[in-house]
Amino acid sequence: MTELSVFYDGGCPVCVAEIDHLKRLDVTGKIAFENICAADFTARFPRIDPQQADRILHGELADGEMIYGLDVTYWAWALVGKRRWVAVLRWPIFRQIAQLGYRFFARYRHQISRLVTGKKRCNTCASSEGAL
Repeated sequence: MTELSVFYDGGCPVCVAEIDHLKRLDVTGKIAFENICAADFTARFPRIDPQQADRILHGELADGEMIYGLDVTYWAWALVGKRRWVAVLRWPIFRQIAQLGYRFFARYRHQISRLVTGKKRCNTCASSEGAL
């Protein structure tokens, strides 16, 4: 049973790398990974605004509750058995600092991706970049 749906930017090389890692670890299928750049995304998820989901990572828990940003990251890694890796994201003081870091990353992730991977956008989503 899917416990979390993650709505991610399939055009961001760094984001795709993290999602690919999570997919490899999600051997029990607890997470559904949904690319907001997919041609049928809006038809399949009319309740999710792709432009908003492009600005901040969106997630949906099994009960329908929406979560955002680092909360999605925390739950995804916790569900694949890596809760200890991300527990620091829940510590009161560090949580605030991490939120600031996340907002910076989310805003500049394409530029950061270019620095890290040499690509600003993945080839599979480059043609859809204007659609968001």
